[in-house]
Amino acid sequence: MLAAAALLLHLWQLGQVALRDWDEGTIAGVARAMLHGGSWLYPTLYGEPYWNKPPLVEWLMATAFSLGGVSEWTARLLPAAVSAIAVPLLYAVGRDLFDRRSTAHWSAGVYLTLLPVARHGRLAMRDGVAITLFLLLLWCVLKARRERRWALGAGLALGGLILTKGILALLLGGIVGLFLIANRQGSLLLSPAAWRGLLLGTLPAFAWYGAQLQRYGSQFWQAHFLSQSFDRVWSTVENNQGPPGYYLVELLKYGWPWLAFWPGGLWLAWRYRRQPWGQLVLMGTVIYLGSISIMGTKLPWYVLPLYPFIALAAGAQIDRYWRGDRIPSWLAGLLGLIGGAALMGGSYLGWSEGKPRLVAIALTLGLTLGLTAFSALRQKRRFAISLTAGLYLTLLLLMSSDLWLWELNEAYPVKPVAALVRSRVPSDAEIYTTFPYERPSLNFYSGRRIMAIQPAQLPQLWQPDIYFLIEQPNPNLPPHAALGSASELTLIRPGD
Repeated sequence: MLAAAALLLHLWQLGQVALRDWDEGTIAGVARAMLHGGSWLYPTLYGEPYWNKPPLVEWLMATAFSLGGVSEWTARLLPAAVSAIAVPLLYAVGRDLFDRRSTAHWSAGVYLTLLPVARHGRLAMRDGVAITLFLLLLWCVLKARRERRWALGAGLALGGLILTKGILALLLGGIVGLFLIANRQGSLLLSPAAWRGLLLGTLPAFAWYGAQLQRYGSQFWQAHFLSQSFDRVWSTVENNQGPPGYYLVELLKYGWPWLAFWPGGLWLAWRYRRQPWGQLVLMGTVIYLGSISIMGTKLPWYVLPLYPFIALAAGAQIDRYWRGDRIPSWLAGLLGLIGGAALMGGSYLGWSEGKPRLVAIALTLGLTLGLTAFSALRQKRRFAISLTAGLYLTLLLLMSSDLWLWELNEAYPVKPVAALVRSRVPSDAEIYTTFPYERPSLNFYSGRRIMAIQPAQLPQLWQPDIYFLIEQPNPNLPPHAALGSASELTLIRPGD
């Protein structure tokens, strides 16, 4: 049931909206290059070596492209399907950690219906795949405490994690190792059988890294390990910065209503800190949240691996209410307040902007939280069922619209511009844009790289065989031909 519900939510109308900047457009471009004769071992992007991250997700995407053609649906299909598997895996981890099956059920239900998890799990990105592999690693390690043969599965999961997110595997793998030590299972880390499994499982990942270093040498080391990995820890990369509390703000923005159960779950984890589940929740939360908070580079999706720990903590708290603990009146009031705000705010925006689907989403969410608050106020334990089911229905409505990927509204639609470029610009011609930044999604749909330049750079590049996408007509430019306009951009070519 959990797997089916997760797959439905992650795959429902998956190809309805365009690929977004940044990772989706970039990863899809690398995968398409693999499909069209590029090397699967040595990834490239528009003819240049691609060293940002290892290529497991690109391999998945290129496989889908080869079977179903190049489209938004095939780009997202396999990453989304793998991301959905995290839900039953979290349940499996919970079954191994908790004494009661119901606690594992609630934890998986929380994780399934967290907005950031559902949204990012549908994207053609690495993060959902990485969380699934982390949970697989954790589950195999829990099994390996009793049966050493599960260490091979742990090794394969760790190897897959390395091939997905590179050095993130050090942090997540370190959390698992410290959990074993805290749980007095450090002997597993010294077991020859366990090490054999880990080494065999991670061999493909180390082989890929060895191939890159053998071919590219210090260039790969500098670009992959330093510029795109360790530099993000102690410095700001591409101006993606924020204060130490950046990720707490992200949680406060998108973690409701389950965030209301998190503090109580953390308190329970502290009370039961001698039990494996309490140790894992506390160590995972403190180490991971602390690590990403002190990093120099901050991006919203870096917080995603924290959500399994939040779900385990919240699930433990909800199960206490399910078993008869008194539900505090403040919780009912908070849920009702959130529901009222969602109902009024969403309905107003939906009506004012002519978006009936947004009104339907707001009504569903508002009624869900209102019913949940009423049940909680009356001490009815079924409040948790109505909350989980209502949130799931709300997310299904959201994913059936084009509202779920709201980042597409941050800049102009790329598809009309890409169609103009493909129809009027030769495939081997250079093209630049005066838009403030380069858009990987435009590159993908155009089938070429369109680099961003400052308007002051136009005279330096002004040649008859170079094309430009400018934001607005400029009468001060030298003679040029306007070849068409789309999404408030005009395509021009120097000359009469």
